[in-house]
Amino acid sequence: MLRFEEALTRILALGTPVLPAERVAIEELDGRVLAEDLVARADLPGFDYSAMDGYAVRTRDLAGEPPLRLPVRGESRTGAVPDALEASSAMRIFTGGALPAGADAVVMQENVTRDGDVAVLTARPRPGQNVRRRGDDLAAGAIAIARGTRLRPAHLALAAALDDADVPVSRRPEVAILATGDELRRPGTDAVPGTIPESNTVVLRAMARRAGARARALPFVRDERAATERAFAAALAEADVVVTVGGVSVGDHDLVRPALEAVGVTLDFWRVAMKPGKPLAVGRFARSDRRDAIVLGLPGNPASAAVTFALFGVPLLRAMQGDLRPFPARRRARMTRAHAHDPGRLELARATVTYGEDAQLGVTTLGNQASGAVTTMAQSDALVLIPAESTGVPAGAEVDVLLLGDLSG
Repeated sequence: MLRFEEALTRILALGTPVLPAERVAIEELDGRVLAEDLVARADLPGFDYSAMDGYAVRTRDLAGEPPLRLPVRGESRTGAVPDALEASSAMRIFTGGALPAGADAVVMQENVTRDGDVAVLTARPRPGQNVRRRGDDLAAGAIAIARGTRLRPAHLALAAALDDADVPVSRRPEVAILATGDELRRPGTDAVPGTIPESNTVVLRAMARRAGARARALPFVRDERAATERAFAAALAEADVVVTVGGVSVGDHDLVRPALEAVGVTLDFWRVAMKPGKPLAVGRFARSDRRDAIVLGLPGNPASAAVTFALFGVPLLRAMQGDLRPFPARRRARMTRAHAHDPGRLELARATVTYGEDAQLGVTTLGNQASGAVTTMAQSDALVLIPAESTGVPAGAEVDVLLLGDLSG
């Protein structure tokens, strides 16, 4: 049985090689991973311009003490190239307007009064005041966004400012999710005795999509060996990652592991020393025509499935796209109350977090930590890492936590 850290290392290694790149329009880039460095082809900004409404002046023309009187000659507004500034004069200029040749400062309009065609300056500007210089943000040839960055809305704005209509990003992984079990039915269908509404595929599909994948849930697979093998073989022929849910233990009706091996999946490992989520089948399916498919066999209990996919599935999908930070950093937090723990396995305890006035992160573990509890999974926003050797954590102790917002894609 693998330790959590070793299992994560092995799964992240399955993320290479990175999926091939494709060019995508900037409007569709949110959440995608940059496949190449985005380099500024020109200076940003591309010309000197005014940071506010006012008057462009040449500071060497300003002699004496304020108030200073200068005739107003011309105007600079956005979208037009102004004439050069005449000596010993001022030019009306608006925010974003190009600085006229010869000018080296802008006097904000609050420090100017008008006397007909004369600007009266009530303060002496310094060279460069209220001016945004060409290349202040980026010089031509500089890296604007590094390869491996997961793009946020602000990155899209930067790409647009660099005049890039589309950029290269890694292809989205194709994910197929198969839930197994005779007891499963779709939510909202007839509640036949002995059946349960299936709740795992919806959360896994949402998490995979947040991680940048194209994900689809396939029809439920019944507890019958031949049907299980057929469903797995069909999914492996198409998807980059096949996620199975349920049937990965060693009971008489747990068919996933032997069915995967029967269709040609080479299993790397199938148990991790963690709670929830000990049964976890991880393997590879070799394909001659393209990248091997990766298989994640998750336990069927809802909390176990969600936690194991957050800890292993989401980082795998991020790594396959070349994300330089596929697994989030741990945070430090202080326990608000004690948490009991039976030694033996690393526990990922569901918890809620609070932020104190001193910026100290507080964390409170929830009462129901059962692997089937969808309630506490929905209520939690963090996982507290309780070491395997621990016999419990007292109130006030500092612990490592993983925020579910960082893990969920």
